[in-house]
Amino acid sequence: MYRKFIKRSFDILLSGAGLLILSPAYLLLAILVRVKLGSPILFRQERPGLHEKIFTLKKFRTMTDKKDAEGNLLPDCERLTSFGKFLRATSLDELPELWNIFVGDMSLIGPRPLLVSYLPYYTERERLRHSVRPGLTGLAQVSGRNYLAWDNRLAKDVEYVEHITFLNDLKILFLTVYVTIKPENVAEDTNQAEGNFAEIRKAERASKIKK
Repeated sequence: MYRKFIKRSFDILLSGAGLLILSPAYLLLAILVRVKLGSPILFRQERPGLHEKIFTLKKFRTMTDKKDAEGNLLPDCERLTSFGKFLRATSLDELPELWNIFVGDMSLIGPRPLLVSYLPYYTERERLRHSVRPGLTGLAQVSGRNYLAWDNRLAKDVEYVEHITFLNDLKILFLTVYVTIKPENVAEDTNQAEGNFAEIRKAERASKIKK
């Protein structure tokens, strides 16, 4: 009952309330992002959602568009400013995802939406993560954030999908508030901390073939 009907109702009510209550914060952050990091204010990227349907994820941008002499973007670590680091550490960059939740692309609690390019590399069991809406936060995020190994992270996603209850969601929500107030295991460069899942799985498959 909770998974099929009540969970989505809570998502609509809470995300709608959040959008209204936090509207002054949205305006302030939008101005700061525009002044400190440039335009566009929002970072948009396609991600797989429920049943692997592609949607456009929205976040506040955290990096500048600085380029080298040849016009190529500098590495992420050189484009990430102290303000961008603050947005990531406090998860304020994630606030625009409340709109994704309100319109049904996402849920408050669920497996985080990952890159579309990762889709071919999940095991059948890991693909269960797409049998529910992706979340603003989830079990994996309160269990290690950016430094949780991929196998463990995906296992946490599946564990969540198999045990969706109101109490579990409430627990994850409170733990999210705790880890946000006390930010730990938050990488400045998420690509460096996590590693590219697709490249890791490609290497693992190549290693098995050689054996």
